[in-house]
Amino acid sequence: MTQYKNKLSSNDEIKSQFPIFDKNEIVYLDSAASSQKPFSVIESINEVYANNYANIHRGVYKLSQTATDMHENAREIVKKFINASSVKEIIFVRGATEAINLVASSVAEMNVSPGDEIILSRLEHHSNIVPWQIMAKKNKAVIKVAEADENGDVSFESIFKNVTSKTKIISITHISNAIGSILPVKDICKEAKSRGILTLIDGCQAAPLLEVDVQDIDCDFYVFSGHKTYGPTGIGVLYGRENILAEAPPYQGGGDMIDKVTFEETTYAGLPSKFEAGTPNIVGAIGLGSALKWMQDIGINNIYEHSKKVINEGINILEDIDGLTIIGKPKHRGGVISFTYKDIHSHDLGTLLNSYNIAVRTGHHCAQPTMQRYNVSSTVRASVGYYNNKEDFEALAEGILKVSKVFENV
Repeated sequence: MTQYKNKLSSNDEIKSQFPIFDKNEIVYLDSAASSQKPFSVIESINEVYANNYANIHRGVYKLSQTATDMHENAREIVKKFINASSVKEIIFVRGATEAINLVASSVAEMNVSPGDEIILSRLEHHSNIVPWQIMAKKNKAVIKVAEADENGDVSFESIFKNVTSKTKIISITHISNAIGSILPVKDICKEAKSRGILTLIDGCQAAPLLEVDVQDIDCDFYVFSGHKTYGPTGIGVLYGRENILAEAPPYQGGGDMIDKVTFEETTYAGLPSKFEAGTPNIVGAIGLGSALKWMQDIGINNIYEHSKKVINEGINILEDIDGLTIIGKPKHRGGVISFTYKDIHSHDLGTLLNSYNIAVRTGHHCAQPTMQRYNVSSTVRASVGYYNNKEDFEALAEGILKVSKVFENV
């Protein structure tokens, strides 16, 4: 197995942990969409398929038991990573989207009645809007929106001025995927709990960057995706308080989530199995566990400080470009910078940047209400991972100026 250093002193050493940079001369600034994978994660996936693969939980033979132990060890890693109180509170899902759908479909069935209210923020990803709209329509509930200010901040006050006696759920992002705003989730969750309001935090952008402690945040649910946390696609995590999940009905039916089945009646397994119907993404969960362990070995605070440094350098570089406008200036920013440039459409800018081997995301970023708030239809988004540095933003700036000259000559 490839040897690697956990404490890396230079960007070259950091990038050396990611094989994609050996094969591609690319400035990769799209980690908010999906992060690249270190050797240790790739090797853990190969190791399972090559030497330890079998279906889990029901096999009495050694290979199945080994795979089961590896899968459940990954659950233990997730528990420690977010400081959950029990592995029963860790549900493996396909991604954060499925996690939010699960809560909206299952938990809401017990808690939301006609006329009740769900509060979302203006900065939500569509995955934290559409499931609630579906549920609200079904249950005749009302969705209320906490607005963002001109800087892109959603305040504690903005949330709670919408709260009434009918408010049952507050579901908000930890970090905006579109403009990078970090929301005061701890303050919001603690106040919501004092009022008997359930809270869900979309942690897709936060889990790869911040130290997440669900007990300290005091949320009822926290969700994140594996592919953004240096792990594989097709795997994600729903954290939910044990007492709430224990009372909620299953999200899906099938194998492994049952206790006893007859044609007259079925009883269900305990947590977490009740919410994990069918054969799970065994290798995905193990790969996610490897990714989180890699992050812990690096140090979450080291990852955050590195990202903060690179983002601040990136802002300074981009702000010097005439005609470039950064969307949002939040008090606390995650690893995202979203911008427009002159009157060049974001798709055109992103396409031409690709010709210089610069990868950025363009469009509305599955956050159309955010775009509407800042009167843009789309932006260019540059987002960072642990492998990025100041030179990447210098290359981006140089690429933008090259694109500008292309348009000047048209």
